[in-house]
Amino acid sequence: MKIPIVLLLLKSFADGMSVTMPSKVLVTGAAGRTGRLVFSLLNEDSDVNVVGLLRSEKSAIKLRKDTKCGLDQLVVADVTDDEFYGNIPKVLEGSNAMIICTSAVPVISKSSMFKTLLKVPLNLITGKKPFNFRSLRFKFKKNQYPEIVDYEGQKRQIDLAKKLGINHVIVVSSMGGTDPSNFLNSIGKNADGSGNGDILLFKRKAEKYLVESGLGYTIIHPGGLRDTPDTNEEILIDVNDELLKNEKKSINRLDVAKLCVAAVKTGSKNASLDCVAFEVDEGTKPRSAAEVLEEFFSSGKTYDYSL
Repeated sequence: MKIPIVLLLLKSFADGMSVTMPSKVLVTGAAGRTGRLVFSLLNEDSDVNVVGLLRSEKSAIKLRKDTKCGLDQLVVADVTDDEFYGNIPKVLEGSNAMIICTSAVPVISKSSMFKTLLKVPLNLITGKKPFNFRSLRFKFKKNQYPEIVDYEGQKRQIDLAKKLGINHVIVVSSMGGTDPSNFLNSIGKNADGSGNGDILLFKRKAEKYLVESGLGYTIIHPGGLRDTPDTNEEILIDVNDELLKNEKKSINRLDVAKLCVAAVKTGSKNASLDCVAFEVDEGTKPRSAAEVLEEFFSSGKTYDYSL
């Protein structure tokens, strides 16, 4: 039996192609302000099967409503809870990438808010700014301190990645880790230095744990995070907190989410990087997150954890 020439050509073409199966990505902290953007972008990508890890059923319901994802794409669990790691849900199996978006989140101290409000009438009389935001104090909720969430919690997620056979872990961390005196480390501390702060120090400790874990990694240190809509900005990448010298040190959360997605598709390069954004000239199209990331990888720059 003769095989039609068209079929032979098609077979030859198919034999020369490498078929890439859709990847499965686990996003932790998927209900957070950055995590939900990462989850949403991946959920819209037909080449990716994404699963989100969230702390509460309320958050899961809202994320499902916003993204129209399936119930089987959401897992309600606390990454700091022993029970979760003792009974890992089957839906997480088969994941080949993990994006960690969990972070301790400070809240305003009620007492500092009360004291600040009490000063408003006097400030008005004396001609001062009525509400002094700098007088507000922040703290972390009980059992959601940086040491628990950003260090112990991230370490356990990295260990989970190993257990699941994941080969690429992407972490959304923060710039400022090279400076122990960064003001963010004072959040949660008392005047005498006691308390539950040092968020950047604990994030950095978790990063070092990942770097030494043997897993492939991409660690992203954003500058100040903004919730502004998508703008005509381009991402700027560097290392070792050099971008803190820039006048503009912030970046849109959506741009950070796009960097995470680009990192998933690029694959592990075992790199840590800092990022901010800048406005491009009117009429100029910003380069994509993938283009900027590829340029950085080609630059040969490396992050120095000895600083």
